[in-house]
Amino acid sequence: MSAQRISRRKLLKTTALCAAAAKAPFVFGKKEITLRVMGTHVTLQEELRQKAMNELGIKIQFEPKGSAAVLQKAASNPGSFDLYEQWSDSINILWQAKAIQPIEVERLKYWNEINSLTKTGKIIESANVGAGDAPNKILFIQPDGKLSRQPSPLISYMPYVHNTDSFGYNTQVIPKGESYKTESWGWLLDDEHKGKVALVNAPTIGIFDAALAAQAKGLMRFKNIGNMTTDEIDQLFDILIEKKQNGHFAGFWTSVPQSVDYMVSKRVIIQSMFSPGVTACKGKGIPVVYAAPKEGYRAWHGVMCLSSKTEGHVKDAAYEYMNWWLSGYPGAFIARQGYYISNPERSRELMSVPEWNYWYEGKEATEALKGTDGRISVKSGEVRDGGSYIKRFSNIAVWNTVMDNYDYSLDRWYEFLNS
Repeated sequence: MSAQRISRRKLLKTTALCAAAAKAPFVFGKKEITLRVMGTHVTLQEELRQKAMNELGIKIQFEPKGSAAVLQKAASNPGSFDLYEQWSDSINILWQAKAIQPIEVERLKYWNEINSLTKTGKIIESANVGAGDAPNKILFIQPDGKLSRQPSPLISYMPYVHNTDSFGYNTQVIPKGESYKTESWGWLLDDEHKGKVALVNAPTIGIFDAALAAQAKGLMRFKNIGNMTTDEIDQLFDILIEKKQNGHFAGFWTSVPQSVDYMVSKRVIIQSMFSPGVTACKGKGIPVVYAAPKEGYRAWHGVMCLSSKTEGHVKDAAYEYMNWWLSGYPGAFIARQGYYISNPERSRELMSVPEWNYWYEGKEATEALKGTDGRISVKSGEVRDGGSYIKRFSNIAVWNTVMDNYDYSLDRWYEFLNS
């Protein structure tokens, strides 16, 4: 074979390899991408991770932590995650710390389907917005870099899961109350429950449960419960510390699994709870009611945020994952643990009629319904505690919020825990 032919063959082979490489970098690169998602056990569930990886073709790592721990790590080390999943009360801290970057609305496939709760703070016009940071107040990024309710093409977070929170109580011990009429936040501070009460150990959440309880018991009043003064914070923690030193609290949980263990082990009979914890308890045969307090709920809105350090193909993958969360399946999945999604109609077609009617419409379950763990969590004939989506979000007392005096409240919170 002549040198000319060898040279020509080598050239053709090299050209073919180069052409293949030119067409393939996205495919090869995509397979090598690892998307790091930091958040809480509430949404970082293995079934969702596996489903997303299968459908998106990217490797996803979940790092679930307690809410206080995940916020601290994200704010101080944005290079440790690509996407952050938690609650709207973390936004101001993350934004001020420059730990997250703007999200482009035009890259969110289902933005126009997202309902009014996020964009206006109201699920319906007659709904009570509630004190504190309603999600629309901190959603839109303005040209000067500030967050406000004024619509813009850049947002601080992608809205997705949300719910109204209260407390759960074991009806084997505490007689069942009546939603919106007799159930009260004040029950958390009732002397008859001494030694069997727990609060969530999250300073931006637990403080509101405690404040709502103190106000409901008539122990103090707040001018604006969503933005307490230092004097009000002092008065509240004086009450709580005295209660704690007298043995009122049995513990302070940091994760949903821990809250379930508290209730199942009978360590507590009443405590701050999140919906998945209530569902899990019912699945384990513990008759826990999720209270609909007459004073109103403490509401929260899930946020999905882009790390300020995320770029390139990983950033593209992050947008794919955000869009996947609003594509239907995740919303249907988390509905079975009592959570709502920002564009519920897309998930509706992936839920059975009895599921939709129970979880969203507040209607009686016409058959037994399973939770996300596959166990039956709703018996036929049951009606969801608190009623429908609209009913629950029309009765908000306060949103999870980082107050102006957050740093001061944080110091008092840890003083309370250590007292």
